[in-house]
Amino acid sequence: YLGAKLRKTRLANGVAAWSFSSSKYVQEAVSNVEKHLRKKNLPGLNRKVRGPWPTGYEAELDESRELEPEEASYYQSQIGILRWCVEIGRVDIITEVSTLASYSAMPREGHLDAVFHIFAHIKKKHNSRMIFDPTYPNIDMSNFKFYGDVKEAIPPNAPPPRGKEVVMRLFVDSSHADDKKTRRSRTGYFVFLNMAPVAWLSKKQATVETSVFGAEFVAMKLGMEHVRSLRYKLRMMGVAIDSPAYVF
Repeated sequence: YLGAKLRKTRLANGVAAWSFSSSKYVQEAVSNVEKHLRKKNLPGLNRKVRGPWPTGYEAELDESRELEPEEASYYQSQIGILRWCVEIGRVDIITEVSTLASYSAMPREGHLDAVFHIFAHIKKKHNSRMIFDPTYPNIDMSNFKFYGDVKEAIPPNAPPPRGKEVVMRLFVDSSHADDKKTRRSRTGYFVFLNMAPVAWLSKKQATVETSVFGAEFVAMKLGMEHVRSLRYKLRMMGVAIDSPAYVF
């Protein structure tokens, strides 16, 4: 991925793995934001931030001044940059960026301040790496229940699998009625191949669910759709997948 530095690393258990870092891209993005702030005679990025989100801030309840067209355009461009930071491994800001991205059509001054807060956070913690650990996970089968002797439909035109099998896991959850204004919930999930994270998402749900069960069901549906498409894609690339996808 553009802006990510790929290299090999050796884990504590002796396993060799690939990893990538977004540090260089993040530092360049932060530098450009600081140039913008100096040009506008605005305060620089706060070095004392404790996390990616301003304490107690609720973006949906923000009633600050609407941004002028030029400011709104700048806001949208920075959201795009932060989204790419997430894409190349900065999953620690995924929910905050997703939340602010939903206000791109009519951003407010408070939303832009929250964007600057995220940049202050990644400036302080730019040196992160995502490691794609090929180690097989330990699956406690007592946590799972299988209904009947069911078989997964395998694409009839899939090539013969080659190489080692991969084990797929989905970690999925929702925050019920996360949005204080619309009461819409938020879906979040991670997909792992063996011990390597390969896909992640944080997204506001399209419906209003009246129960935690409903919100979690919607989240699992979205996660499972991704898993099904990924299993198909891997099989068509000749990757061996013999075990089910384990959902947590």
